Amino acid sequence: MQRFAARRVLSETNSLRLPQRCFFSQLAQKEESSLNEHETFLPRMPPFDYSPPPYDGPSADEILAKRKTFLSPSLFHLYSKPLNVVDGKMQYLFDENGRRYLDAFGGIATVCCGHCHPYVVDSIVNQIKRIQHSTVLYLNHAIADFAEALASKMPGNLKVVFFTNSGTEANELAIMMARLYTGCNDIISLRNAYHGNAAGTMGATAQSNWKFNVVQTGVHHALNPDPYRGVFGADGEMYAKDVQDLIDFGTSGHVAGFLSESIQGVGGIIELAPGYLPAVYKSIKKAGGLCIADEVQAGFARTGSHFWGFEAHGVVPDIVTMAKGIGNGIPLGAVVTTPEIAEVLTRRNYFNTFGGNPVCTAAGHAVLKVIQKDKLQNNAHVVGSYLKEKLTALKDKYGIIGDVRGRGFLLGVEFVTDRQLKTPAKTETLYIMDKMKEMGVLVGKGGFYGNVFRITPPLCFTKEDADYLVDVMDYSLSKM
Repeated sequence: MQRFAARRVLSETNSLRLPQRCFFSQLAQKEESSLNEHETFLPRMPPFDYSPPPYDGPSADEILAKRKTFLSPSLFHLYSKPLNVVDGKMQYLFDENGRRYLDAFGGIATVCCGHCHPYVVDSIVNQIKRIQHSTVLYLNHAIADFAEALASKMPGNLKVVFFTNSGTEANELAIMMARLYTGCNDIISLRNAYHGNAAGTMGATAQSNWKFNVVQTGVHHALNPDPYRGVFGADGEMYAKDVQDLIDFGTSGHVAGFLSESIQGVGGIIELAPGYLPAVYKSIKKAGGLCIADEVQAGFARTGSHFWGFEAHGVVPDIVTMAKGIGNGIPLGAVVTTPEIAEVLTRRNYFNTFGGNPVCTAAGHAVLKVIQKDKLQNNAHVVGSYLKEKLTALKDKYGIIGDVRGRGFLLGVEFVTDRQLKTPAKTETLYIMDKMKEMGVLVGKGGFYGNVFRITPPLCFTKEDADYLVDVMDYSLSKM
């Protein structure tokens, strides 16, 4: 019972109360009855030896008002009452009142070493004191040192690095390089994929939620090898035949390349069906194309079992793209490929003003060192597997959980109102998210229907944190 604390729940207590705008009547009635209980046991957050300094900045309401006035109306926020995050340390975040939250979203699978990891912070500060920015037209050891270290983590002949500022930029560059190298235009990507929001990457993205009505040409979208919702279940080779069909009946027989994540992130933490990637890579190679691995979310030890997500499938891509975890929150991305493919960019001038910035690359190099020094890949494997087992046990307890999937600290929990029909539980998902936030646990949301929890914490997440997350989810589900 160490993870639970007895606490009196009175009518004036608002920490467990639903927001005034209830999502649906049955939940409201259940919540009302729970408030009438005199005593209940609530999960207890693990102790943590850090207190943030006092915050004297603007309130959440003031910030929200400024956002509405001065920022794009396309910006949205999580939760019925937006969270004002003012401080962070390792796997925890703090709001304006100093309240601590367990961060199980990691800035959208971005914070890998932990918030404000001291070694990463020191590396950034030390670099910025010397030179913040010059240009890659001058020499600086930071970019060369990091490129060398990054290349050492890659298999095969993948050893030439191009630095960018984001995953979208990295994928745009990879697509262009594939088209230049092969002399073909056709790219094949997967339905339900997300690869970015620029011209080429929006074409490769295959969810209407993320696509604007602008010209997007030269991309074919194959059946998604989704073991949970896909038409062929977990039969990877059957899905792979659809890629061959696209080559045979949708192109000239030659393609520029195939782009896919090893685990779809925005799409709802979808693991590709076993046997899929090896079969598809074979078809793409036969058609003269290049295989591009989007490791923006799955890379940098997040899956635990491997440093790169594609390694779990036994394949070696021609081009690898990465971002998010590469800089622990610093804006940084990269494309890694072979010397032969890299040559295509010498046909004209290629330049990126901020790609390879000394501060960003110093941060990236520090991240690699921390992952190794703190044994974060092993932690992601051990604790991530433990967390997945506990989430799977919750699935056996609650019918609303349709699927638990993923690897390491790239995990998904899909909520459905009917397990056989797999009807997305969209409203219920929002309710559970809000309930968990009120109890101090932050998770992400994704999937085409918005009914999947994206659990992507910093890789320093502990078993005690996993216990607390599951206990809070258990408690929240029990109140439905």
